[in-house]
Amino acid sequence: MNFRNSSAKLYEVYTKKKVLIAFFLIILLIVSVIGAIKVGAADLSIYDIIHGLLNSDAPGSSIIWNIRIPRILAALVAGFYMGMEGSVMQSVLRNPLASPYTMGISQGAAFGAAFAIIVLGAGTLHSTQAHAVMVNNPYLTVLAGFLGAIIGVIAILLVARVRNVTPEVMILAGVAMSALFSAGTMFLQYFATETQLAATIFWTFGDVERAVWNDLWIMIIFLMPVLLYFLYHAWDYNSLESGEETAQSLGVNTHSLRLQGMLITSFTSALTVAFLGVIGFVSLISPHIMRRIIGNDHRFLIPSSALLGALILLISDTAARSIISPIVLPVGIVTAFMGAPMFLYIIMKMRR
Repeated sequence: MNFRNSSAKLYEVYTKKKVLIAFFLIILLIVSVIGAIKVGAADLSIYDIIHGLLNSDAPGSSIIWNIRIPRILAALVAGFYMGMEGSVMQSVLRNPLASPYTMGISQGAAFGAAFAIIVLGAGTLHSTQAHAVMVNNPYLTVLAGFLGAIIGVIAILLVARVRNVTPEVMILAGVAMSALFSAGTMFLQYFATETQLAATIFWTFGDVERAVWNDLWIMIIFLMPVLLYFLYHAWDYNSLESGEETAQSLGVNTHSLRLQGMLITSFTSALTVAFLGVIGFVSLISPHIMRRIIGNDHRFLIPSSALLGALILLISDTAARSIISPIVLPVGIVTAFMGAPMFLYIIMKMRR
């Protein structure tokens, strides 16, 4: 009985620690949101922020609600998606380097969305830097991006079915798919008009500034169902950590679980790429950091990785607005500078 009570207490401490970490991330997110609202060409005080949020007639209200809040929400939602995508893909593929960016899925979505913009006319060029290309048919663009991502997923899953395939081979397959989709995108750009070329190049930078409220609602509406689905299968992902045969012996349909996980992450990746462009490495970094802090229990790893992904992308975007102000960098540039060293670190750790 004492042993049982002791085990229950240890499990309670184990759970509380992870909940506290998630709560701490939420506090950091709130602080970061306030900082992101404050930073910009028009410096707002805390009083201006509160007054502008509560009163539509306040001097800073238009700046807050029409410029900064949409940008912040786009960073939070996209980062949340990326954190979930990375943690799930690394689990179902049993590959520490797996993410939509490193496996070529983001590039596949980018190719599909570029096809929609150039060939199908889903994008319109604007003269302002903030919205150089506006997706005027988001449904067509997301569908094309999803189909491009699915092609990459099918290729990866076919490679995964090869017996004795190693994580390194999986990454090489992702690199090959990335190169193929990049070549396809360049092919489209070669035959594009100057306007289409300028629009697609700017679009592929990856920037949360281009998000508008209609885009945000489309991204937000899928957020909770996707999170609930991943949490519902958290124990299945935990069983996969012990190996394919162990998971199957516990009654997990590993083939279906892997296919559904890849399809859903491909769809969410297509959503973010279609509206914001390619933003790399966030889905790779956040699960690795959280795995070191809270371990491999996906009941906590998935939501914590999502929160950290949102935090990383929001801080990166705030830095992109501040580094060489008043010039605003696309956030994809900042995340690439952060993610590349992390990627090299993970590779060196795997070799050891």
